[in-house]
This record gives sequence, structure tokens and C-alpha cells, in this order.
Amino acid sequence: MAHIHPTAIVSEGAALDKDVEIGPYSVIGGKVKIGAGTRVGSFCVVENDATIGRECKIFTGACIGTVPQDLKYSGAPSRVLIGDNNVIREYVTVNLATTEGAATVIGSHNLIMAYSHVAHDCLIGDHCIIANGGTLAGHVTIEDRVVVGGLVAVHQFVRIGTLAIIGGCSKVVTDIPPYSTCDGHPARFYGLNLVGLKRAGVPAESIHELKAAYRIFFQSGLNKKHALEEMKKSLQMSKEIDHLISFIASSSRGLCH
Repeated sequence: MAHIHPTAIVSEGAALDKDVEIGPYSVIGGKVKIGAGTRVGSFCVVENDATIGRECKIFTGACIGTVPQDLKYSGAPSRVLIGDNNVIREYVTVNLATTEGAATVIGSHNLIMAYSHVAHDCLIGDHCIIANGGTLAGHVTIEDRVVVGGLVAVHQFVRIGTLAIIGGCSKVVTDIPPYSTCDGHPARFYGLNLVGLKRAGVPAESIHELKAAYRIFFQSGLNKKHALEEMKKSLQMSKEIDHLISFIASSSRGLCH
């Protein structure tokens, strides 16, 4: 059974799985679903149609499922979906999506550090880290195994590719390509995230081809269309190269360079 502190307020209709813990003075809304083993600390608010998975740890003052900070929002029923084994630290805010049936999504095994903000309609993958004070505007997409440094601000609709790392205090206004290291105000491309690639077990041959791919894209002088054609023609294809080409081809905001 769930363990609810006497000072917490849990609305009728909230679905709390076994061994859920709700700390002092927290407020849980009637449409909320929380998976087994998840711990919600003190003074937290989880409201509206928010679903939190198993074995998550949510610390003091976090607010999840609150209405979007968007003047266009008209009260349409939307959701927050959070996966399993996430750590959400103090005073993190996660807002609902803005349109009916849509969801703000956080995957599994993520660490979102204190005072970070995940705005409406954001999509975050698995095994990501958002350091203290990271700010994601609406409709930001973050793929798997991304590291966002402290106090980074990400513009709305930006996409951040898998295994990218962004230095602290950066301003991100264009898409961050997969496997890259970016930093600055505005953020600029500084090379491959070699440490992250090796930790993720990416083969040395694929890393070599990724280096060649970025040389073609950033240093050849070719435009986007011709650079992608050259990459397809001259590189040994792998899942990493295939994903990089797909990411670049689908970018509408342009790439950090």
C-alpha cells in the first residue's frame, strides 16, 4: 500500500501503486497516476493528468503537471508522461502540453537537477542529464543520453541529438547535432563528444566515420543538400551515420555550427 504523510493531500481518484511514498505537505491531484516504489518528497505538487512511472525520486518543491506558461493555452485537456527510474530534484517544474490529447514526455533513467524547467510539449528521451537551472522552452526535443549543462537556455522547437553535450550557461537557438560537443552564447559546435561515444560503446570505426561526416558537413564548403549527398556516397553506413544524416536532413531551425 502507499505511504502518505498525514499532512499530505491526496485527492480522491489518484492512483497510487504499491510502496509509493508521499511526503509532508505535498498535494496530489485526482487524475494523477504514480507507479510502484516512487517517492514524492515534501511540498511537491503533482496535478492534472500526470503519470509518473516506477521507482522515481521526486524531491522537495517539484511541480509536475501544472498548466503551461503559454498565453495561447485555453485549458485543453493534455498530459504529462514520466517514465521509470527518474530523479527529479528540488523545485523542478514540468508543465502540461498545450493541445488536446498531447503530452509533455520525459522518458526513463533521467536526472533533472534542481530548479530546471521542462516546458509544455517537450519530449525528453532516456538516460539524459539536465543540470541545475536548465531551461527548456516549449516543444523542445531531447534525444537519448544527452547532457545539458547548468543554466543552459534552449529556444522553443530546438532539437538536441543523441549523445550530445552542451556546456553550462550556453544559449541554444539552433538544433544541436547528435554526438556533438557544443558550448557558448550562442552555442557553437566544438567537435565530437568522444567521451560520451566511448562510454556508450560506440565502435571505433563508427567514431572515425562520424569525424569524417562532420568534416564533410562543416569544412567542405558544400551546402546542406550536397553535403548530405557526399556523406551518403563516401561514408561507410552505420546506425550512427544513418541517424546523423536523418537528423541533419530533417532540421528546420538549422544546426549549431
